[in-house]
Amino acid sequence: MRDKPVKSSGWRRWNWTLVLLALPLFPAASFCQQALTWEQVREKFETANPTLKAAQINIEESRANEITAYLRPNPTFNFSSDGTQLVPHDGVWQPFLGTQYVPGVSYLHERRHKRELRQEGAQKATDIATSQFKDQDRTLLSTLRGAFVLSLQQKAILELAKANLDYYDKVLTISRERFRVGGLARVDLDRLELQRVQYESDVESAKVALEDAKIQVLTLLNDRTPADHFDLTGPFESSDQLPPRDDLHRLALDIRPDLKAAAQAVEMAKTNHKLAVANGSTDPTFTVWYSYNPSFNNPNDKHTVGASVNIPLRIFDRNQGEKLRTQLDIGLNERQRDAAEAQVFSDVDTAYANVMSNINLLRPYKEKYLAQAVRVRDTVTYAYQRGGASLLDFLNAESDYRTVQVNYLTLIGAYLTAVAQLNQAVGREAVP
Repeated sequence: MRDKPVKSSGWRRWNWTLVLLALPLFPAASFCQQALTWEQVREKFETANPTLKAAQINIEESRANEITAYLRPNPTFNFSSDGTQLVPHDGVWQPFLGTQYVPGVSYLHERRHKRELRQEGAQKATDIATSQFKDQDRTLLSTLRGAFVLSLQQKAILELAKANLDYYDKVLTISRERFRVGGLARVDLDRLELQRVQYESDVESAKVALEDAKIQVLTLLNDRTPADHFDLTGPFESSDQLPPRDDLHRLALDIRPDLKAAAQAVEMAKTNHKLAVANGSTDPTFTVWYSYNPSFNNPNDKHTVGASVNIPLRIFDRNQGEKLRTQLDIGLNERQRDAAEAQVFSDVDTAYANVMSNINLLRPYKEKYLAQAVRVRDTVTYAYQRGGASLLDFLNAESDYRTVQVNYLTLIGAYLTAVAQLNQAVGREAVP
C-alpha cells in the first residue's frame, strides 16, 4: 500500500515530462494569443505607436521653451584698472602706486512686460503643439481603424470562401456518386472537378489578404508578433441609424483638434504682435560700480562708488517691420482658421454622404438579395442533382451566390470604413 502513492507520483511526473516534450509538435496556431477587440487595439496603439511618441516629445520640447522664454537677462560683471605708474615716484619704484580698481555690475531692465509676453507666446505654442498631437492621433487612429476593418472584412471573406469550398465539396461527393452509378457524364464531372480550383483560389487569396491587413495593424501597433499568431475580433455589421448631420457639424466644431489649433494660432499671433510692440520700447541698462582710487592729494580718499543709466535712443529702429509683420500674421491666421472651419464642414458632409450611400446599397442586400442568392443556389443545386437543371445553370447559380456574398461583405467593409472616416471628420467616435 505504501508503494502506490510513490508510483502514482512518479507516473504523473513522467506524464508531464512527455507533455512538455510534445509541445513543439503542436501547431503554432493552437497557441495564438487571444483575439484583440477594437478597444484593446486602440489602447495598445496609444501607448506603442512610435509616431505618437515622437509627437509627445515635441510637446515636452515646447514646454522647455516656456522655461527659456521666461528667463531674466543675466547681469554683466565688468572689471577695469587704470592709473598704474610706469615711472619711479620720488625716486622709489612703486609700479602699482595710484592704480585704480573699478569692479562693476550692469543689468538690462526689460520694460513693457516683454518677459511675460514671451512666456505667454511659448505657452500658446505648447497649446498648439498639443492640439497638433491630438490631430495627428486622430489621423493615425483613422488609419488604424481602416486596417482593423479591413482585417475583419478579409476574415469574413475567408470564412465565406471556406464555407463555399465545403459546400462545393459536398456537391462533388454527390456528383461522384452519380457518376459511379451512371447518372452523370464523365465530361460533366470533369468540369465540376475543374471548377473547384476557383474555390481553392478564393481561399488562398483571402488568406493572403487577411495576413496583409493584419500586418498593417501590427505596423501601426509597433508589434513584432507574426501575423499568423495575431487575431482580431469585433462586430462586422452595418446599422441604418445615423445622428443628424447638424449635430455632427456642431460636435466637430467643438472638438476637432486641427480647428482648435488654428484658433490657438490666431491667439498666439496676437500675443506675438503685443511682444513686437513691447520690443519697440527702450530698455535701460543700470550699472553700479565700486572703485579703489588712491589720491595723492588726499591719502584717505581711496574708496568711491558710482552708478549710471544707459538708455538707448530708439530714433530709427523702433521695431517697425516686426510690428507690421505680426499685425499681418494675425489676419493670415484668421483666414487659415476660417479655411479650417470650412474644411471641417466639407469633411463631415463628404463622409456623411459616403456612409448614407453605403447604407442605401446595403439595404436591398439585407431585404432580398442575400435570401434570393441562397434560395436560387439551393433550388438549382437540388434540381441539378435530380436532373432537373443543366450543369451550366448549376455553375451560374454557384457563381451568383459567391458574387452576392462577397459584394455584401465588401459593402459592409466599405460602410465601416466610411463610418471611421466620419468619426475622423467629427474628431471622435460619434458613430459606433
